[in-house]
Amino acid sequence: GEINMKKTLGIIIMAALCLSTVSAAKAKKAKKVKIGIAKIVQHVALDDVERGVMDAIKDAGINATFDNQNANGDVNTANQIANQFKDENVDVAVGIATPVAIALANTLRNTPVVFGTVTDPLGAGLVTTLDHGDKNVTGMSDELPSKQHIKLFKEIAGIKTLGYIYTASEDNSVSSLKLVQDGCKEAGIELVVQSISNSSEVKQAAEAIVNRVDGIYLTTDNTVFSALPSLVAVFNKAKKPIFSGDVTGAKEGGCFMASGFNYYKAGYATGEMVVEILNGKKPSTIPVRFMTKPEDSDLLFDLDAAKACGITIPAKYLEQATYIIENGKLTTK
Repeated sequence: GEINMKKTLGIIIMAALCLSTVSAAKAKKAKKVKIGIAKIVQHVALDDVERGVMDAIKDAGINATFDNQNANGDVNTANQIANQFKDENVDVAVGIATPVAIALANTLRNTPVVFGTVTDPLGAGLVTTLDHGDKNVTGMSDELPSKQHIKLFKEIAGIKTLGYIYTASEDNSVSSLKLVQDGCKEAGIELVVQSISNSSEVKQAAEAIVNRVDGIYLTTDNTVFSALPSLVAVFNKAKKPIFSGDVTGAKEGGCFMASGFNYYKAGYATGEMVVEILNGKKPSTIPVRFMTKPEDSDLLFDLDAAKACGITIPAKYLEQATYIIENGKLTTK
């Protein structure tokens, strides 16, 4: 009887060992995580951010399902989405653009919230410092590196005075003005400012300052960009260079230089923050990410405009360019 007993025990032990290896293998296979992604509206830049977030998570080998939501420009809808993410118990919630990020941060107190493309996270009250996240919230800012832009503009075009047109009613334009003022002070150049209230005033504003400046700098002012061709016409006629903080509009030609976010890369950087959190990092320890590295942005030179303005672009900058316009043709590098 004893032999049988030993045999049975052996079988039981073997079975137990087999079981434990099966469960160990199971534990190794990553559990499925659920990621909620909400954007304020659907347009090309924000769609690119969303794609970037998802690709970064997939590329990290994380087994994730995504709940993608669009608030259609409505803050009430953003709040409903936040409640939906709470009910679904998402592992991480991503808020693309300020109003959505605020809705998620206000509703989800125990779930990590990562914001993407928020120009002023401090002003929005999402974090209390840029050095690290706040409680369960951190993310990525798309504030333009205007100071670097102005230094570059001075270096390449030799400007001594800079023009700046902005919309007084656009918050992001008012906060950009402060950066432009600081940038000019640091670069030792004089700033000439013209404020407008709607896009029909852009041409007038351009005419009012074109003879008083060596060039003009544009930040991501929606009103100015909606009437960009009229500004380009005024400055091109005067053979004065335009540096645009938005590459998309500059692809149409007429801006001597443009440097701005590649929104897909901005999304990818946001997704990398989500991956850090899924791998155990606390949002409160992750600093706010800024897209200030040259490789984070697209760089465009319009050689026709440069030639008309009598500007020679150093080879090292031409090598960095992602887009070149020459003889009216746009090429992508």
